[in-house]
Amino acid sequence: MRPLRFLVPGTTGRFRCGGLQVELQTARLTADLRPTQLVTYRQRQAGLPFLADLLKGEAAPGPALWIVSWGFDVPQLLRQLGGRPVAYHAHSSGYGFDLPPATPVLAVSRNTLGYWGDRSPRSPLFLVPNALEPQWLERGDRARARRRPIDVLVQRRKCSAYVLQTLVPALRARGLQVLVQDGWVEDLVDLFNSAAVVLYDSADYWRGRGVSEGFGLPPLEALACGCVLFSSLNHALADSLDPGRLGHQIGAGTLEADLEAITAAAAEPAAWLPAPEALAGLLASGSEAALIERWRGALAAIDRHWDWLEQGCRPLASEPLWQQRWRQRLERLGKLKRLWAQRQGT
Repeated sequence: MRPLRFLVPGTTGRFRCGGLQVELQTARLTADLRPTQLVTYRQRQAGLPFLADLLKGEAAPGPALWIVSWGFDVPQLLRQLGGRPVAYHAHSSGYGFDLPPATPVLAVSRNTLGYWGDRSPRSPLFLVPNALEPQWLERGDRARARRRPIDVLVQRRKCSAYVLQTLVPALRARGLQVLVQDGWVEDLVDLFNSAAVVLYDSADYWRGRGVSEGFGLPPLEALACGCVLFSSLNHALADSLDPGRLGHQIGAGTLEADLEAITAAAAEPAAWLPAPEALAGLLASGSEAALIERWRGALAAIDRHWDWLEQGCRPLASEPLWQQRWRQRLERLGKLKRLWAQRQGT
């Protein structure tokens, strides 16, 4: 059982983001399974080991399983960790790099899992969806009868221009209380508990950056707080947001359709909320207890995988794309030649 080292660039300042929070949460959970360390590689921090120092003092392969995750940094980190047990904790997809043969992938969504199942089909692949922090499940108000002071809540970060510049003014013109949250909020659970409807539209944001919505926790947080959810369905959001059953699509064809649906949901939220049993199943699958069991199984399999490699077993590798396409063209050409020969013979 290898100890774990989660690689992060740093934990303060510009490195604070959703991806960092996921790694910190995961490291906290896996610490119950085996010894776990956070290791930084850009920012030296008191109390945390630094990647370059560890590599200098420890010959490969070393005792630990290294977990890399930070988007554009992954290829460089994998090169630095050459010869050492490593796994890629894949959040967003679309960065364009390939993985060394047989590098395990821990995907946070089915969307990301499918991406690597296509791009790296000979790698060990695992699904480890991100978990809601316990506060959302413990303090989220899923009661259906209470009137809420905010009709519609929008978080400005990642939100589309359509929602901010067109939909929000139109909803306010109809007399709805719309709050556009921007900046730091002391208690997000309390804020979501105060809203009848939450709008989340990240499709344009991620399309502009060329990578995917890695998991999309804010929509699940809204549902955990008993809000009616209107969301885009891009990338990993389609994992859980069954439109019309657990949430509702935003930007559904016309502005008028959105206005009618959101106004009705704000007036009578209970009629637009998911069925209690469907919501309970979704939230249970997104709990920390469910996540830690997925990690337990994945880590055991990854340990065995690296045992095989360290014993000298040869890793499987995918055929290069150019070679696949060339071979397929030759096969088609061969079929055409056989058809031509058959016709000539008749």
